[in-house]
Amino acid sequence: MKFRRPRSWMQWARRVSQVLFLALFFALALRVRLSENGAPVVDADFFFKIDPLVSLSTALAARSLAVIAIPALVVLVATVLLGRVFCGWICPLGAVHAAASWFRAKRPAAAPPERRTAWHRVKYVVLVALLVMALFGAHWTGIFDPIPLLFRSTATFLLPAAQYAVEDSSTAVFQADPHVGPAHLKLMTEPVYKFSRNALFQVDRQTYAGAAFIAALFILIVALNLVRPRFWCRYVCPLGGLLGFASLRPALRLKNDKDRCNGCGQCARACPAAAQPDRPGEWLPTECYDCWNCVASCRRGALAFKVENPITPAAAGGVDFSRRAAMGASAAGVAVMLGFRQNPLAQEKVYEANLVRPPGALPEREFLQRCVQCGACMRACPTNALQPCALEGGIEGLWTPRIIAKVGYCEYNCNICGQVCPTGAIQPLAIEAKKEVKIGLAFFDKDRCLPYAFGRECIVCEEHCPTPQKSIYFVEREVELRDGQKMTVKQPQVDPDKCTGCGICEWCCVFRDTAAVRVTSANETRHSNNQPILPGGAGGSPY
Repeated sequence: MKFRRPRSWMQWARRVSQVLFLALFFALALRVRLSENGAPVVDADFFFKIDPLVSLSTALAARSLAVIAIPALVVLVATVLLGRVFCGWICPLGAVHAAASWFRAKRPAAAPPERRTAWHRVKYVVLVALLVMALFGAHWTGIFDPIPLLFRSTATFLLPAAQYAVEDSSTAVFQADPHVGPAHLKLMTEPVYKFSRNALFQVDRQTYAGAAFIAALFILIVALNLVRPRFWCRYVCPLGGLLGFASLRPALRLKNDKDRCNGCGQCARACPAAAQPDRPGEWLPTECYDCWNCVASCRRGALAFKVENPITPAAAGGVDFSRRAAMGASAAGVAVMLGFRQNPLAQEKVYEANLVRPPGALPEREFLQRCVQCGACMRACPTNALQPCALEGGIEGLWTPRIIAKVGYCEYNCNICGQVCPTGAIQPLAIEAKKEVKIGLAFFDKDRCLPYAFGRECIVCEEHCPTPQKSIYFVEREVELRDGQKMTVKQPQVDPDKCTGCGICEWCCVFRDTAAVRVTSANETRHSNNQPILPGGAGGSPY
């Protein structure tokens, strides 16, 4: 590209910044693992710490200022001084949107410039509604916030899909071994396979229940850039709304030289936010991403960003968000919160059997007040046991983590889910403390268990039980077979005082469809009301 002015370098600096931060985001997502000494390989919550909306909404929902991260305050201060520089230079999802917008058909030179519309107001409505919900303890910010949204999509869809594509295609090439003379295609694919296996993914392929819906939503959000550049950032993103409020009077302001401007509108066509850079006195700092596209597009040098006193009111447009809109958004947030709570599960009238939370999870209400549905714990889980909820935790618990034991079990010597949780929804328990936590209780289905239903020997569940004193033990009983022959079989029992609900027994059961031993949320440590084992009762299994 030929640079007409040195200021065009700002565009390339911004693009380099976006690429680097996006690469860092994916690198952190890839390295959310346990090291050889049992500690996380890397601190994965960097982007959550610099996200002001995650900090603010979590603080409101959890009623605690302790969750506000200092880096998030730094981002807010930078926004007050420089405008929405986070959106244009740092946000990894913003970088994805910027790249996707490149594929949009170019607007004709004669097309009218885009202006602010009523749709720009939607992100402020979403922001206020989410903050009001958080104030009443319903924390749904992670569904819309760009950092949890992208991390969740990366953990449950992008990385597993990439690993599937690389491994299966490489395996297909290896097995078919296509070649022309001495040139074998597998000589090219095998190094790629080994590098991805050993250096990138480093784990067995992960799969997630409900990933198709998460993927569809992510693809839709990215595809909307074909309708309008950075559609999500313009109209929906609540973090953009928060940063928009913070950038009402930035020190870095766009200046339009009326003597040089000929009103061609080229700067407005280059603007991905419809921030109206072509209108002196009507430029919208609350919408501007500080991308410098407008400055670089001006052939007459009429535009420039200049530093001014932030206390002085800017000759610019304000936020299009009236008191009536604020009241409507607040009412909507209260209505949604009340809707979430109108079910027996939310009011703890009942406990969902399949809602087995990871060890260290806070009591359900407190857990939902902190969890931002980011998927970091799911990505970190070494056995793929943690899966995104559908409606097991109610609508309020959408995409929060739960253990599906048939997919994977809670590793006895692992506590990484609590270490990578960015908001403390899962507490970082020490290994010995984690081993004492009960997340559920196993029970046997005697109509399916081989020793009970068919008089056949099977000790698989007991062999895999990891507790020092086995939670599963045997009682020898005499059974009569079809031919009248009698034999003694070992029938398994569960000791509820020792069972932690890790789910390895369900995972290893020889029945691959519906296991003969299953784990439910009963007896979980975090809920005193979900205790079926009465104190002072006889030892051993109640089954």
